[in-house]
Amino acid sequence: MNFARAILNWYMVNKRDLPWRNSNDPYSVWLSEIILQQTRITQGLPYYLKFINKYPTINSLAKANENDILILWQGLGYYSRARNLLKTAKFIVDERNGKFPRTYIELIKLKGIGEYTASAISSICFNERRAVLDGNVYRVIARFYGIDVPVNNHLGKKFYMDYAQKLAPKKSCGDYNQGIMDFGSLICKPKVPLCDKCMLAKDCIASKMKNVNYFPVRLKNNAPKITHFNYLVLLDSDHMICMDKIKNGIWKNLFQFPMIESKKELNKTQVLSNEIFKSIAPISNSDIRLFNSRPIIHKLSHKTIYAKFWILPVDGSNSNSIKFSDVNKYPVPRLIEKFLDKFNYKHF
Repeated sequence: MNFARAILNWYMVNKRDLPWRNSNDPYSVWLSEIILQQTRITQGLPYYLKFINKYPTINSLAKANENDILILWQGLGYYSRARNLLKTAKFIVDERNGKFPRTYIELIKLKGIGEYTASAISSICFNERRAVLDGNVYRVIARFYGIDVPVNNHLGKKFYMDYAQKLAPKKSCGDYNQGIMDFGSLICKPKVPLCDKCMLAKDCIASKMKNVNYFPVRLKNNAPKITHFNYLVLLDSDHMICMDKIKNGIWKNLFQFPMIESKKELNKTQVLSNEIFKSIAPISNSDIRLFNSRPIIHKLSHKTIYAKFWILPVDGSNSNSIKFSDVNKYPVPRLIEKFLDKFNYKHF
């Protein structure tokens, strides 16, 4: 069986109707690929539509400010993607007169564009023979060829990249790349693959072994560490709250309440004894109120956060205070967004 031809034939009949597939415009493809990194299409599509409606061209995106971009991005996570999106838009407009590089080698030099995105843009928009490699591609290739090389270490990634590149057709590589990703998402699913509807099944080694869920092989990772965030929601009588701009990390340039991080869950007394209160007017044990008795759990790739929100009345505001009615003008992590969705200032 010609593997690439089978994927192309399937794609021509079954490809999903997605807005960025209506043309080979590199801006649309780039925007979709950045949004869909670490994100399912069902979740990412509304974000893509919001972005393309507000910023229909790369020139319009380049004129945006970071705060507006982060607000639009809110809820998608991996906020460095949004910051790099803006940086690259500005670079392409300022340094390349708004024109995208046409080759993988040039594309991968841009901020926020890695091997996968560079391969996708160069193959889909400029007909370069470059294979993409994502979770769907790993899975389809590993199952069809019965490859038990682990996918989640350096040697495995290089092995699969070389393998995928050899399979990529010289013509229509962009369609092939989109096809194998769609096929992995719709047919060769991670847990319940539709082998009875698969045109590759009769030649698929994993299917013949009746052990499709064994592939792809992954080495076990260490369990993510657990940490506790204690957010201090400082309220004054003028409906002002204190918000700090995050300086580093994955939530850089987002806003959050003053926060105490701890390895274990803290009680009221332990929270009030923290040195952060040296810069805050004295607060008694009876003044502080816990908003959520059960922590809000937020899972990241490297750690799991258990968050509590402590409501504290204060006298007067400080330089970091904003009107509570203006809080939606500030980009915040999804964790804080969940709290704000439930919190009613007037009840406290």
